[in-house]
Amino acid sequence: MSSTPYQAACDPASPTGSQLVVDYRSDAELVGRVLAGEVDLYSVLVRRYQDSFFRFATRMLGSRDDADDALQSAFLRAYRSLEKCREPARFGAWLYQIVVNECRTLGARHARRERRMVRGSDELEQAFIELPESAPADLEEIQRALQQLPADQREAFVLKYVEELSYEEMSALVRASESALKMRVKRACDRLRELLPEPGRVS
Repeated sequence: MSSTPYQAACDPASPTGSQLVVDYRSDAELVGRVLAGEVDLYSVLVRRYQDSFFRFATRMLGSRDDADDALQSAFLRAYRSLEKCREPARFGAWLYQIVVNECRTLGARHARRERRMVRGSDELEQAFIELPESAPADLEEIQRALQQLPADQREAFVLKYVEELSYEEMSALVRASESALKMRVKRACDRLRELLPEPGRVS
């Protein structure tokens, strides 16, 4: 196999990667057709989810390179295990669990490595601007603070304030109760306010 399904879908030179036409077929239909032998259609699923999951993986891992590695591994795992997706209509939620597991595995492996900070992204900065009572901080400080949170709190914060999901949507993805997720977000916000500079404080 010359490239992974993820790489093929991301490669603008490939027949599937160069297609920009929106595909309105449902996840369930696409999964079924891939399992029936139309394997090229898996690239449609990859393109459908790669941007949002790459953004999520980047926030979780603090590195675009690590996020890309995690996503490649996750999409390949999902491709090889596609027959285990019992609810094709919820392919996105099933894939999300694989992405989370890959992020956690890679994050644990690199826990002692100095993190490379993500630069040039507006979404994360905007999340802190909109967060009530948040202190102004630059992107490196924000990313550094995020990496100090427990994985479940970091995950909940990113889903709520960066991906802008409702608690109902978060619950469906994470398989945790809405009350538990609200508590995780609250604890994440409280801890981030402790970690980030106070207004007017000189470091």
